[in-house]
Amino acid sequence: MKKIFDFGKLSTQLILSFFLVVLLAALLVGLPAIWLLQNQLEAQAWAQVNQGEQTAVSLYEKKHVELQNLAILTAQRPTLKTLVERNDLSTLQEYLFTLQRGADVDLINLCQIQSTITGTVPELPVCRDQSEAGYYLDGENPWMIVRRSIDTPAGQGEVVLGLKLDHEFTGEIQDQIGLEHALLIQKRPVSTSLSPQDELIPPLRECLLNSEQQFANVYCDLAGTPYYTTSFPLDENGLNGVVALDISQITIAKTRLILWMSIAMAGVALVGSVLGVFLSRRISRPLVKVSTAAASFSRGDLETPVLTESRVQEINQVAVALDRARIDLLGTLRSLEDERDWSKNLLSSIVEGILTLDADNQITFFSQGAERLTGLLKTDVVGRSIDEIFRLAETNKPFSSTIFTTTGSYQNVDLQLSDQSIVSYAITMAKLTRSGENGFETALVFRDISEEEVLHRLLGRFIASVAHELRTPLTALEASIELLMDQSDELKLEERRELYNSLHLGIINLHTLVDNFLESANIEAHRFRISPRGSDLSKIIGDAVNTMQPLLLKYDQKLTVEIPMDFPKVHADMRRIVQVLVNLISNANKYSPPGDEINLEVTSTTRFARMAVKDRGPGIPPEHHDNLFRRFVFPQTKNEISQAGAGLGLSVVKAIVEAHGGEVGVEDRPGGGSIFWFTLPLASEEI
Repeated sequence: MKKIFDFGKLSTQLILSFFLVVLLAALLVGLPAIWLLQNQLEAQAWAQVNQGEQTAVSLYEKKHVELQNLAILTAQRPTLKTLVERNDLSTLQEYLFTLQRGADVDLINLCQIQSTITGTVPELPVCRDQSEAGYYLDGENPWMIVRRSIDTPAGQGEVVLGLKLDHEFTGEIQDQIGLEHALLIQKRPVSTSLSPQDELIPPLRECLLNSEQQFANVYCDLAGTPYYTTSFPLDENGLNGVVALDISQITIAKTRLILWMSIAMAGVALVGSVLGVFLSRRISRPLVKVSTAAASFSRGDLETPVLTESRVQEINQVAVALDRARIDLLGTLRSLEDERDWSKNLLSSIVEGILTLDADNQITFFSQGAERLTGLLKTDVVGRSIDEIFRLAETNKPFSSTIFTTTGSYQNVDLQLSDQSIVSYAITMAKLTRSGENGFETALVFRDISEEEVLHRLLGRFIASVAHELRTPLTALEASIELLMDQSDELKLEERRELYNSLHLGIINLHTLVDNFLESANIEAHRFRISPRGSDLSKIIGDAVNTMQPLLLKYDQKLTVEIPMDFPKVHADMRRIVQVLVNLISNANKYSPPGDEINLEVTSTTRFARMAVKDRGPGIPPEHHDNLFRRFVFPQTKNEISQAGAGLGLSVVKAIVEAHGGEVGVEDRPGGGSIFWFTLPLASEEI
């Protein structure tokens, strides 16, 4: 606290002086203003209450005059006099009810000698009350009563008209004066416009009973709502009227007034304090700036210039010297930062991963490229041993044992990552020496060659498969041709036919393999095209069966075809679909046991024909179904039977079928084996 509020400093004394003076002035001006404004609001509120009282008195007088005029008109009605002379009481009562509804009054009674002849409220004893026209109290129900003489068969009578002064009546008065209104009998509220009446009448009664003067201005709190009230007498029997003004908005206005005045005084005090701060800083600014600049230099802030406007020459000289030193340091720092940013951008843009190791094989640097290649974060590996991060696959040797000593050496290694995946990297090593230090660091640059290794293995496997596929039929062809050339005259007809059949099978195999090579090349080069037209599916199946018949006979396999009669034509390229069927039947021939049966089943839906080649081979594991129709993927079986083919047939099948707008798939056959199926669109009637 002492350091923050040092009262011995000139700036602190100036700030406190301005604050106290301004605060005192604000209080001297603001408090009287608040008092005056509050009094003015209250005076206006009471003036509104008194004005409402006068208006209410005038309205009561007006109601009374209107009721008197209505009584005169009622007493002079010829029909009324006629009915009175006839003494027809039932008709007279109906007539009085009709008059009551038309005159908007609550009572019309016909009296004679202090008794009621008939009327709309005959039970009300207004005839026995011979007081002058005014108000009548029926218990706690006040009435406004007017009398008018009329001749009756029994002598002089009276017509009495009345308005019941109930809640509805006080509500009408409230609508006209704009203030709440109530009627009291001996300070007991009997009707009011306040709502809800059940909740507000009791506190109003308690407030008025506690007031010392009967007709004084009284403050009442009704169910949490403040009111200014005043009352006025209506007769000498204790019937009074009350006018009440809801001052909740005035109370809110007072509160807001006090709040805003307080905010204003606080604002004035704040402005004064700010002014004191400004003046104190203006007085001590030169020294403060010099000391602040020196402190900022120690924190590394070289952007803020040292500016002073002191009249003391020595201070200006110190400030100029500090600013020159700041500029020199800033230039040097920016040059170093530019070099650092360039090196950082260069390292981040390099695709290869770069890391450095100290003499203990601890990682000291890990580039963004290294993060991308390994999936590891720099914060997780820096400071840890390289043997903890990089582990050689399929060996327990530490990774550091593969680090060679010759700068620029190159080596391929297989590493096992944290997710147990194995990745191949090409690593180059270099030795680095830090400036001014005796030790050195090892820099490793590594590149992911996993895809290249996979490609090399696929290429080698493909070449081996192609060589095998070509060698087998060529060897058979060579042997058959040699026999025919050397022993043609000695061979029997059946033996020659067998050699010719072997030549035919070899040519079929070569033809299928070459077709798959060509189609795969066309697909890869995006030159693959089809020419679909309305085609007879029976003819397509027949051509495929004729092509495969020699192979089926060689392995004593039977091919059964199930196709409905009068099967509709398909929209297809006949040559391509024959190639599809040959590939699928060929696969079934390779993997089915000798002497077994292969089924070709044809069905249809409303739009497509479905062909399924079913075999009883070893089957294909479900996890290989999704990748089976990709290039260089072989139909690996559950029993790991040796694979045959170049790995192109099924990919060609998929491309041809999808080019026709169909689908292709594989399923497990119940009881063992596989089902290879594909669909073709049916030809429309126009084709």
